[in-house]
Amino acid sequence: MNVIAPSITNTPLADRFLNNETKMEKSAQRHPLKRVGKAEDVASMTRFLLSDESSWMTGQIIGLDGGMSSLNTH
Repeated sequence: MNVIAPSITNTPLADRFLNNETKMEKSAQRHPLKRVGKAEDVASMTRFLLSDESSWMTGQIIGLDGGMSSLNTH
């Protein structure tokens, strides 16, 4: 089993955090890739995990987070 661990993604679930341009831009600027995740980003990773191309992967937590997990926050 593998799991996807996304950062904030522009979906209805995150609407209260991204419901105007100011909030969207502030969130984007926090990420090293300078954008908020899109539903398509998660969908693409899901397709990969469901495909035979991922048949040798198991037990992984995939940080789909625009680089947030690579930041040193200490």
